[in-house]
Amino acid sequence: MSSLLIVEDDDLLRDALSAQLAQAGHTVTPAADGAQAQTLLESSRFDGVILDLGLPKVSGMEVLRWLRKRLPALPVLVLTARDGVEDRVQGLNAGADDYLTKPFSTAELQARLDALLRRARLPAFGGSLEIATASAARLRLDATLPMAWLGDEALELTQREWALLSLLVSHAGQVVSREDVLSRWQAEPGEGAGGGSNALEVYIHRLRRKLDGSGLNIRNVRGLGYMLEPFAP
Repeated sequence: MSSLLIVEDDDLLRDALSAQLAQAGHTVTPAADGAQAQTLLESSRFDGVILDLGLPKVSGMEVLRWLRKRLPALPVLVLTARDGVEDRVQGLNAGADDYLTKPFSTAELQARLDALLRRARLPAFGGSLEIATASAARLRLDATLPMAWLGDEALELTQREWALLSLLVSHAGQVVSREDVLSRWQAEPGEGAGGGSNALEVYIHRLRRKLDGSGLNIRNVRGLGYMLEPFAP
């Protein structure tokens, strides 16, 4: 299922939503304020966000605007006690994909969230990369989301793993230099610091494990860089 971030300062509501969505099969990460949400969004990859607007430390509206600059295609369902038309318009204009006012039906929330996640998984027109593998599965990337699938299974990728994989896929069969990867990392929001050669080896190892069984291999071309190619038995 999907990996969700729930940002809600009401402990009872946050716990209830987390339990409901976990029971539905989702992986749920809770956050109690806007600052914690920003930290989690910088360090982890999510398929969707449920965001309250009335948050301590950093307001939900600030988080929404901040998020849209970094992850423009990430589905966001806004929860708020503000039910005025102007409030709804402001939230939607700031980047919310859908809007629910409190109190709300949990069944409606689940239905709206499922609809958002379904739309997010549809390949955007002209926005995907796909390569055949030696197995029955295909590796597909959609840069507009950004997400990656191996067959029908979504790959759980951090921002750095995504940047590395998308670079290798777009240059499949060609050598990608260490410098190219490190430059791509520097351009990723929240990923600029701490990316060196040692870190790169760690991420290459992680990607190899996640591509295990796909028929694809990330080959170390000594002195030059890395190449994504069909696995040679």
